[in-house]
Order: sequence, then structure tokens, then C-alpha cells
Amino acid sequence: MNYWTLHERRSGSSLIPVAAWAVGLLFGVLLLHSLRDLFARPVFLRTNYRGVQVSTAAGLVVVAATLFGAAALAVARSLGAETEVSVATAMSTSALAVAGFGLLGLVDDVAADEGSSGYRGHVRELARGRLTAGSLKMLAGPAVAILAVQPISGDRFGWLLLDGAIVALCANFANLLDTGPARVTKTALLVFVALMIGVAIVDTDNLALLVGAAVTVGAGSALLADELGEKLMLGDTGANPMGAVLGLAAVLTFTEVGRIVLLVVVLLLNLLSERFSFKKVIDSVGPLRWFDQLGRPAVDND
Repeated sequence: MNYWTLHERRSGSSLIPVAAWAVGLLFGVLLLHSLRDLFARPVFLRTNYRGVQVSTAAGLVVVAATLFGAAALAVARSLGAETEVSVATAMSTSALAVAGFGLLGLVDDVAADEGSSGYRGHVRELARGRLTAGSLKMLAGPAVAILAVQPISGDRFGWLLLDGAIVALCANFANLLDTGPARVTKTALLVFVALMIGVAIVDTDNLALLVGAAVTVGAGSALLADELGEKLMLGDTGANPMGAVLGLAAVLTFTEVGRIVLLVVVLLLNLLSERFSFKKVIDSVGPLRWFDQLGRPAVDND
């Protein structure tokens, strides 16, 4: 049993993540429409893998939608809405994780480091006394993750580090996947559905704790059509927060054993990225390739 299960039981929680996803989608649609002119400015324009000029950092939509969702819940609670403390905490910690990783991702998107990538590249730059956008994210990301999980892990030093590592590594893994149109968004949707099914099987009461991830993934879903149409890119601004919030959702709902297993898995995936290309793995496995290509332009050479 996780921290929240030990402290309270929730009722009527099964529809909360679905409703939260819909709220995130609505916020995402409205924000995307409102921010199109901003994304068209030169500072956001990049040439993608097929030579098409695309707006990057569209993940700002995901960040803003999550913050609006958290603020809306806080206002509703202040007006007397009955919401369990654990659900409110799940939403606020998700907003913190999304905002922190979104800011670091935005710096990375806009600064566009040249000549340094991966853990080794960033460590080399640090050894030279140079703090790149990527190395800043590598250092500050774990700090954001620890702040996000502190209300869950409390004063248990080992669990604080373990849970923080899960969030930080999930954020980085999402970033590693972000090399093709909508790859992260589609994967996030798949993982979110899997989380909902898994949590529903183990303990339906914990479904409400997916509220933060639901809003974030819902907002990301609003970008899906434009990502596939190569009109915009999620960027690190959106990929890192989506990975982080799903990692946090696992911390909120998994048992302690489950969290240890998850840490080992995401750590191995991050380490393997230094030796293997996830793109090549995806391209070589039929079902993964089909899912990755689903909805993309007919000509695809990423």
C-alpha cells in the first residue's frame, strides 16, 4: 500500500481522471488557439527532421493548462468544494513538477545547445566549467523532482531520493523519445491508459490520484493533430513535463516494491540511451513502428 492508501480512503474516484483529462483537453484547445501567434515568432521557429519549419516549445500549452487546472481546483476547494486533501496534493505536486520541468525544457528549446548532448556531453561541458541548457536541466531537474515528491515521501530520506529519481528519470526518458512527430504524446496517452487500468485493478480508490497526470496528458492531446501535421513540436518544454508527471503519478499510486522496480527500469532505459538509439529500436520492431507512424505524413525519414 502507498502513502495515500494508508492515510485515507476516497469515494467516487473512478471518473475523476477521465473528467480531469477532458478539462486538460479543453484548456489545451483554448490555449493552443490563443498562442498560435506567439508560436509563429522567429524565436520559436526550428527546422525539423524533414526540413520543414515548425514551431517548437508548444509544450507551453501543456504547462499552462496544468497550472490552470491546479489553480481551478484550489479555487473550488476555497469555495467549499469537497475534495480530499490527497487529491488536491496530487494536483498541486503535478503542477509543480510540470512548471519546473517546463521551464528547464523551455530554456533548452530556445537556447539550442550546440555540440553537446546526452549525459556524457553535458558532463564534459560541466568539467570545462560551462553550464549549458542541457546540463542546467540535468542538475536542476532532480531538484524539481525532489520538491515535487516531498509531500509524498515526507522525511524518509531514502524514499525521497528514490521517488525523486523516478520523476527525474521519467522526464528525461520522455525527452529521449521526442525525436519524431507526436511520439511522446502518443506514448504518454498509452502510458496514462495503462496506469488507469493498472490502478483500477489494484485499488480503484487511488484512481483519483491520477488527476494531475490526466490534466497534463489531456492538454497534450490537444496538440496531437498539429504535431502529426508538422505544424508544431512539443519540444523539451512539453516532453519533460509529460514524462515527469507520469513518473509522479506512478509514485503516487504504486506500492513501494512497484516503485523500486520502476526505478530500475527507467534507470536502465536512460543508461541504454547512451549506447543505443531508441529510434532504431522502434523502427526495427513492427508493432512499435506501426504505432509510431500512426497518423504521420506518408513520407517519414526521422
